[in-house]
Amino acid sequence: MVRSANGYSDREVNHNKDSRPPSKHDVLVHWLDRNIAHAEHPDHAHQDFHPVIQEFQRFIEGDPVIYMGFHQMFEQLPNRPPYDRDPTGRSQIGDYKLMLKLFNRIVVTAPPYEDHLYVGFPINAIFNWPMGTPAGLAMFTNPRVNQMLSKIFDVWSAFLTSPDSRYVLTTEDDGWFGPRASEKMPNFAETYACDPSKDYYGFTSWDDFFTRVFRPGVRPVAFPDDHSIITNACESEPYRIAKNVKASDKFWLKGSPYSLEHMLNGDPFVSEFAGGTVYQAFLSATSYHRWHSPVSGTVVRVAIVPGSYYASSPAWVLPNDPDPVAQMQSQGFITCVACRAIVYIQADNPSIGLMCFMAVGMAEVSTCEVTVKDGDRLKKGDQLGMFHFGGSTHCLIFRPETKVTFLKDYPPDSIVPLNAAIATVNM
Repeated sequence: MVRSANGYSDREVNHNKDSRPPSKHDVLVHWLDRNIAHAEHPDHAHQDFHPVIQEFQRFIEGDPVIYMGFHQMFEQLPNRPPYDRDPTGRSQIGDYKLMLKLFNRIVVTAPPYEDHLYVGFPINAIFNWPMGTPAGLAMFTNPRVNQMLSKIFDVWSAFLTSPDSRYVLTTEDDGWFGPRASEKMPNFAETYACDPSKDYYGFTSWDDFFTRVFRPGVRPVAFPDDHSIITNACESEPYRIAKNVKASDKFWLKGSPYSLEHMLNGDPFVSEFAGGTVYQAFLSATSYHRWHSPVSGTVVRVAIVPGSYYASSPAWVLPNDPDPVAQMQSQGFITCVACRAIVYIQADNPSIGLMCFMAVGMAEVSTCEVTVKDGDRLKKGDQLGMFHFGGSTHCLIFRPETKVTFLKDYPPDSIVPLNAAIATVNM
């Protein structure tokens, strides 16, 4: 693997197939067991589906192609380890009817804290192996399937923004202020704007907690007046740096080459960035989820691109080597197909010029909310927008004329703080 002078691979930064397994399989097994037991308990077995789940069932069963696809995505799993069991070791969810029962529970619940990657991706845990089948790829790239999933997420989002969703914001073992969560988010009260003396630390909903803000001064902007320094737009783990990125490339191959024409949805600005550099980094479920400008400048254009939620790269689809942690290996691929928000910024530093921030919603992270508009003036560190729920990924895209040098090679799984210096530009 060729590495650049700063220690980064041009293809990947501190990330490989085995670097992010779920941290505790037994915890995730417990999550699935608990939810399946609830869904199949005699007291709930004949419970009516939520109207949006009823609509999803009619959608699946009323279209012969969709009906076939939602059968085949389970039937195409090999009857051998590990595919006869999900990535947690539990018996595989075997059909779409149990899937619907689990969805019916999820849309009216908030996620408790559990120490595994799927804490931000409960539906991803259900789809993990099925989305790695040919039928899964066909279904999860189908626009009508994604429209139906969007309706489900709208219902779930409405619950997560309601006061009823606060019941997981407790100090219990599975609460978000409990001992296990506190290990992952130490010094929470000192770090985030909240009031521990109030119920739920003063948060009005689960979404209010998820989109929490830092206390003033917690993440100061590095070198705010030095326009040769680019700062980190998100609290995130570096995933990949790619140089000399093509305008159009085969983004579905293993290694997921970036394809600007598809990433930017055919925007005329594609020609500005062809041959340039892409930096990508991942936000975990316990991260801060707002985005901030990495440079000072002016918002030129904002675009929202709808897309898929659970499409994985064909490079990781059976019978190849499927991704054991769902979309983690598909982070490059989903920059071309997933829901995303794009903010073009004309930097004050002419050596940077036009650059692009792109927020990519992974799986059920279906809402990319932009809080700036065309023509807004930005100072380095100003807010651009936020994700709602789950883990997610983002990219910074630079023109070939922008001679950007990234500052260091971070240890595996390291989280680079928001507003930290990540790169310099030759003036």
